[in-house]
Amino acid sequence: MKSQMQKATMSILALVFIAGQVLGQNTAREIMQKVDQQPDGDTRKSLMTMELVNKRGSKRVRSMNSYSKDYGEDKKSIMFFEQPADVKGTGFLTWDYHEEDKNDDRWLYLPAMKKTRRINGSSAKKEYFMGSDFTYDDMGNRNVDEDKHDLIRTEIIKDIECWVIESTPKDKSELYSRRVLWVRQDNYMVTRIEYFDKQGEMMKELEVNEMKNIDGYWVNTMMRMKNRQRDHQTIIYIKSIEFDIPANDNLFTVNALEKGYIK
Repeated sequence: MKSQMQKATMSILALVFIAGQVLGQNTAREIMQKVDQQPDGDTRKSLMTMELVNKRGSKRVRSMNSYSKDYGEDKKSIMFFEQPADVKGTGFLTWDYHEEDKNDDRWLYLPAMKKTRRINGSSAKKEYFMGSDFTYDDMGNRNVDEDKHDLIRTEIIKDIECWVIESTPKDKSELYSRRVLWVRQDNYMVTRIEYFDKQGEMMKELEVNEMKNIDGYWVNTMMRMKNRQRDHQTIIYIKSIEFDIPANDNLFTVNALEKGYIK
């Protein structure tokens, strides 16, 4: 028969275990909220390149420029391809809404066809953007409460302590069954993501190879998305970025998109 002391000790340990589970769940969501609220200015202008690398190591390089602007908790962005000639003038416009149940608006302009395509519906959002390894959905902002978040461990990456968080979508029709994210404890920036398919196999992994603090804002200046299932990868380089610059509201419209360039 257990002593009163043993019973009391076991009860305390059980309470500590339960409290730890609740704290872990709360902490995971709080961490992801801080990731989502990472300051990046009211407006942003950037020049970037995209390298598409196939399984033979052959590369295609594309250059783009983009603007984005915050509207409260919502955000509008526009991007144009500048090089090479076969994609020049192709544009992508997004209106990202913070509201959980409101679908984001996305448009793709193809100058060769002089046609604007609206990207809507769950199947369209799962398509890969311009031959890259990023889906249209990957490129939008995700509301924290679209997923259930669990803090599964901590881990050191490149001498930086990180939280490892598993995010499982509440909507089971989504492309990924779950994502595992490594969040730096020093600045709340995501430094790695693993994406898993419906069978539980890893589809893709995103690695942030370079991160800089520019004008007081943290920026991922080089990132690599490896697609294990396609044996393909996409590397993004941020060549330059400016914050808090003037950006006219008329820039973030379908009319501006169909001009094929940013003045």
